[in-house]
Amino acid sequence: MDVTTYRDGTPIPQVTDGTQWNNLTTGAWCYFDNDPANGAIYGKLYNWYAVAGIHDAASLNEPSLRKQLAPQGWHIPSDAEWTTLTTFLGGLSVAGGKMKSTGTSLWLAPNAAATNESGFTGLPGSYRANGGAFMPIGTNAFWWSSSEANSEDAYLHMLLSSSRFASRIFLFKFDGGSVRCVKD
Repeated sequence: MDVTTYRDGTPIPQVTDGTQWNNLTTGAWCYFDNDPANGAIYGKLYNWYAVAGIHDAASLNEPSLRKQLAPQGWHIPSDAEWTTLTTFLGGLSVAGGKMKSTGTSLWLAPNAAATNESGFTGLPGSYRANGGAFMPIGTNAFWWSSSEANSEDAYLHMLLSSSRFASRIFLFKFDGGSVRCVKD
């Protein structure tokens, strides 16, 4: 995903300051390490509030007021849809390798078991963590699901350079991750 507005044209703010990022309860995006050159390769990182379409204080508490991040005809996959994908690819213990782009020009060595046989071409865009800090690029990839884990967290799916595994985890909703869309 590499957009700066919701489907209806409502702007999603770019937030570069780590403290401000950490305190958000509405949608925002940034480039990894606040460097636009990373956006050209990996796209943008979004907090989960952007994934959920929470664009102002009113939409935080009223789901009917929320926007759509995905373009028309597409949606952000649910946690269940991510699980369907990894199950189809043979389960979490092997799906990661089948989803990662090959080689070590973007992924750090060893890029374990990377075949990209699924065609997913997962890139190691990393994420923005608690406190607004960026985790090292090249070692991991995190994609949001549309599913909440609880009031503070939402589910992501992760790939690591050192593993053939795909992982299902949850992080704070204010953390920053990549977004992939699924055709309706």
